[in-house]
Amino acid sequence: MAAAPIQHPPLTGGALVLGTIAVSLAVFMNVLDTSIANVSIPAISGDLGVASDQGTWVITSFAVSNAISVPLTGWLTERFGQVRLFTTSILLFVIASWLCGLAPNLPFLLAARVLQGAVAGPMIPLSQSLLLASYPRAKASMALALWSMTTLVAPVAGPILGGWISDNYSWPWIFYVNIPVGVLAAAATWIVFRERDSATRRAPIDVVGLVMLVVWVGSLQVMLDKGKDLDWFSSPTIVVLGLTSLVVLIAFAIWELNTEHPVVDLSLLGQRNFVGGTVAISVGYGLYFGNLVLIPLWLQTTLGYTATEAGIVMAPVGLFAIVLSPITGKFLPRVDPRKIATASFIVFALVFWMRSRYTTGVDTWSLLLPTLIQGAGLAGFFIPLVSITLSGLPGHRIAAASGLSNFVRIMCGGIGSSVFTTAWDRRASAHHAQLVESANPYNPAFMQSVEQLRQLGMTREQAIGALHQGINAQAAMLGVNDIFYLSAGIFIALIALIWITKPRRATGDAAAAASAAH
Repeated sequence: MAAAPIQHPPLTGGALVLGTIAVSLAVFMNVLDTSIANVSIPAISGDLGVASDQGTWVITSFAVSNAISVPLTGWLTERFGQVRLFTTSILLFVIASWLCGLAPNLPFLLAARVLQGAVAGPMIPLSQSLLLASYPRAKASMALALWSMTTLVAPVAGPILGGWISDNYSWPWIFYVNIPVGVLAAAATWIVFRERDSATRRAPIDVVGLVMLVVWVGSLQVMLDKGKDLDWFSSPTIVVLGLTSLVVLIAFAIWELNTEHPVVDLSLLGQRNFVGGTVAISVGYGLYFGNLVLIPLWLQTTLGYTATEAGIVMAPVGLFAIVLSPITGKFLPRVDPRKIATASFIVFALVFWMRSRYTTGVDTWSLLLPTLIQGAGLAGFFIPLVSITLSGLPGHRIAAASGLSNFVRIMCGGIGSSVFTTAWDRRASAHHAQLVESANPYNPAFMQSVEQLRQLGMTREQAIGALHQGINAQAAMLGVNDIFYLSAGIFIALIALIWITKPRRATGDAAAAASAAH
């Protein structure tokens, strides 16, 4: 029998202020680490002596381990209590951040990032629970608004802070900055909430399901990360990883559908709204996150941007989102969420279409404008889609549904960054092969360009080298254009998936979960 939930009165005065700041700091630190490393990948890769596409593992390792740990939040909370678990997660996150900064090589850094992502899993859902329990029910919307503002400000600050630190100090400091923030958040959380912990019990854990979850997700991610280097399925290693992931996934699904205490409640896949909403939000998030990784990488490795400059280009994505998200939450109960989600996807498609028209001479304003517009799409992305996902579910199933949906979404984010960097490399190589066909002495236009450069003082070899450097930049540009164009088309196609759902008017629980799910 589960212990009866302990009802605590709302906090007041200084305790409420300190508690809100403590929880917000922890969330800010957590969400910041999903984006702060994006613009620092070239610096990390160069310092550790690895290729930039290997450096993206720093992002995907965090995302995948974070996704795996999210479904365990419910069991861990029952076992240890939400306050003890939240505080412990913060302190372990601090330790993992310290280890990331100390990393002497890529394998050590990846291991530390896996630990960091794993201990971060419970922090997001528990921060929501602690805030909602701290405010009177009549002011629950205010608590969720504060929570949402924090999660939207962090991605804005992440690229700028990460770029500035990488350019002016060294990349380990993007992880060291978590230490004072985390220590303060943990101390304040314990001071305010230690007497307000939830009841505990020795709940059973699905060990077999958990092991299979780790194996199939881990195998899939390693396959995606190593596929390009090993020439995909021509490599026995990739074939083994792919088969392992597929076979264990099938076994995992069978086991979870038949065990008494599943780590993931797959019976939710029989719900139309849940499946439609989860697939739409997960694929959309994978596209968004993959591009969020790809753009700074392209700016720095091809166009010569510094990490700070790349961060400034990415930063405006949160400005419209911060302003418009509270409005979305206010009107959601009175508007069909499918209409809001459709408008969001159209905005995303427009943004990626605009980016697909970039050239190697793109100016800063042309880079900033789509990023700014994308914030409007984000404002209508998370809240209505999670509302659709949870629509029609009884209250006791919302926690499991939110956990499974977030697991799929976070995993798709990690997969998206791996797939996009690999796809960019392959498309750039294909365009390069086409372009160099015309870069030969038998092409009058090419030889004319060589002569023009020679007249500027270059030797013949220098002129040919400069032209080939331009071809490399053009091939990389055409590669990202292909990915942007494909992303726009997928967002348009996902609109059909939104409209196969039949959401009901959001319940209080569903609305609360929707407001904070992102």
